[in-house]
Amino acid sequence: MSGRWASLTSRLVITTVALVALVALLIGFATTLAMRSYLTGQLDADVQSSLRRAGESGPPRGGAGPGLPERLPDAPSRFDVRNQGPGTLIAVVPPSSDTATKPLGEVLTDTPFNSRRLSSAALDDLADVPTDGQVHEVDLPGVGTYRVTAAEADGATLITGLPTDDVNDAVASMVQWELLLGLLAVLTAGAAGLVLVRRQLQPLHEVADTAHRVAAQHLASGEIDLTDRVPEHLTDEGTEVGRVGAALNTLLAHVESSLESRHRSEQQVRQFVGDASHELRTPLATIKGYAELARRRPDDAAAVGAALAKVEAESGRMTSLVEDLLLLARLDSGRPLDSEPVDLTRLLLEAVADARVLAPDHQWQLDLPEEAVEVLGDEQRLHQVVTNLLTNARKYTPAGTTVTARVRSGEIVVTDDGPGFAPGLADEAFERFVRGDTARHREGGAGLGLSLVKAITEAHGGTVELTTRAGQTRFTLRFPTHR
Repeated sequence: MSGRWASLTSRLVITTVALVALVALLIGFATTLAMRSYLTGQLDADVQSSLRRAGESGPPRGGAGPGLPERLPDAPSRFDVRNQGPGTLIAVVPPSSDTATKPLGEVLTDTPFNSRRLSSAALDDLADVPTDGQVHEVDLPGVGTYRVTAAEADGATLITGLPTDDVNDAVASMVQWELLLGLLAVLTAGAAGLVLVRRQLQPLHEVADTAHRVAAQHLASGEIDLTDRVPEHLTDEGTEVGRVGAALNTLLAHVESSLESRHRSEQQVRQFVGDASHELRTPLATIKGYAELARRRPDDAAAVGAALAKVEAESGRMTSLVEDLLLLARLDSGRPLDSEPVDLTRLLLEAVADARVLAPDHQWQLDLPEEAVEVLGDEQRLHQVVTNLLTNARKYTPAGTTVTARVRSGEIVVTDDGPGFAPGLADEAFERFVRGDTARHREGGAGLGLSLVKAITEAHGGTVELTTRAGQTRFTLRFPTHR
């Protein structure tokens, strides 16, 4: 089945019409059988009554009517052939001792009394009717089909019967009406079914229209405005269409979220490439400038020495930046880190000791438990995480700021009482190449420190949380505990 006949509407209407036609056919068949049985039963009762009237004794009352004898010739005198209905068949088979005599018979065709003699072939067929008191159906040549019964009396056999024409005509008329009404029922069911099915499937068409509108949009790249949704009245999960609509809305929400994430990722990649190019361009330009200075003044040892020192410093800065970028790329690709027991207590002791040497004008405090705290991870990268947090506090807080490093089971907390992050910066603090207010910079940086903190922590299955306000900034790192 293809084309429009393959649609759900067409299949439902065809199914409905087929069921109506089948039910109408079964009802008609059952009604016809019941009616035929009922009419045949009435006819058989009339046949039995005719037999009783024909076999009654005594002289007939009222005399014989015109055209009808009081009894059949050569029939026993007690057989009365009058007072019968139109079309009644009466035949007498003489006593069995008189084998040379054929059955005698006639048909009363109408009223007033009129009779017609039966043919020899018809009489022969009647002679075979059993005398069991039951009604039998026989097809008599030249006469038609009759329901007949036979009974013995005075050594002879009396046979009476009535034609089945009235029954057949009534049943045929009923069948014609059943066919006509059945056809009307099928046509009505088809028209009504088409209207009702279309109306009931209209919500499904609306859901499909929403899907088509979304499918027509260009979703390959760029910013996507995926705001189309199935109307709320079509998302009732108590109905089949509502479940489809609700599922489609959920799917569209997930697709929209994924496309927004993809777009943000594309923007971040572009920003990342631009920022990385900018960060690399500065040391490269510096190296180029000092190399040119050394080339122009080869005899000035002091100038050449200063130029080489600056080249070395910038190349070191560029190397550090490239290593950080490479580490971020590896973490983004899902490359696993080392997984060994790491003592966070010792790690914090070493990192704070280094920070005290680098920034003696800050107040560095440690809050350590009595027992060592261990996690599974890469010790070098976890050391880098803590160092970056302490470096961030050192760079972006003024002298005299108190920085506290605390470790508990599966948790590292670094807190300072500095001025906090600038408004709106906290939400972007872990993005790459994001730096704080330049007026607060104590040292230059590429803006990768906190992004590395987040990437390394998440690579260890942990989370990082930042809370900031004036007078307090807190970084909380949580790791799966090592048992």
